[in-house]
Amino acid sequence: MRTKQKEIIAALKAKPVIQVEEEIRLSVDFMKAYLTKNPFIRSMVLGISGGQDSTLAGKLAQIAVDELNVEANEEKYAFIAVSLPYGVQFDEVERQDALDFIRPTKRLTINIKNAVDASARTLEEAGITLSDFAKGNEKARERMKAQYSVAAMHSGVVLGTDHAAEAVTGFYTKYGDGGVDLAPIFRLNKRQGKQLLEHLGCPEHLYLKVPTADLEENRPALPDEVALGVTYDEIDDYLEGKVVSKEALEKIEGYYSRSMHKRHMPITVFDDFWK
Repeated sequence: MRTKQKEIIAALKAKPVIQVEEEIRLSVDFMKAYLTKNPFIRSMVLGISGGQDSTLAGKLAQIAVDELNVEANEEKYAFIAVSLPYGVQFDEVERQDALDFIRPTKRLTINIKNAVDASARTLEEAGITLSDFAKGNEKARERMKAQYSVAAMHSGVVLGTDHAAEAVTGFYTKYGDGGVDLAPIFRLNKRQGKQLLEHLGCPEHLYLKVPTADLEENRPALPDEVALGVTYDEIDDYLEGKVVSKEALEKIEGYYSRSMHKRHMPITVFDDFWK
């Protein structure tokens, strides 16, 4: 294995092989420990898209909350699943299926369209016209802003869905879906997340669903793998220390280098990035 590959795998805490039940327990215990050590926190909040990552993180969070409530012998903690469509979500059926699987303590729907459009109009008045890509990031940041508002009113923390296959490419919005309090599935790759969902009894169509960020209006439902130019199988192989094609290796390591600023923020005078 190349030195660079080893360094990236170590930084992202990725594992070549997992024990599914151990990984489920690790994530659940991590969230339980955080809540019990911070008695002012009573809830966890997560936006549910209907995709693999939020379905997994949401299910694990609900398991953690259910166990804590049993241990406390009262309904002390809650998991709040938030639907955050921009207008009408094209895969709303899958989102509802994910929510039914998770069975969250509380469901909320916050449509971000008016807020995002108002922000775009305000910027337009100042002479700033957002590109379709920039507006997509605006949507991601508005979703996170809404989740923090929900958390603030429920003594909560915001969960993230960041995992090794996403972190290595930086395929998330800075201060959007990357701006969270806890990342319970950090370390897992994409195929490992599928293994956990299968073990938890998730409907197959949810964890086999084609991953898409669905932020750009000119390229709706664009698959992640098309946007990245590399498949998740190749990314997972790389993270598991396997040999991948030269083209895939260059793309993955290129994404990792260019997105370093997302994994280390904010940058201060004591960091090497600016020197």
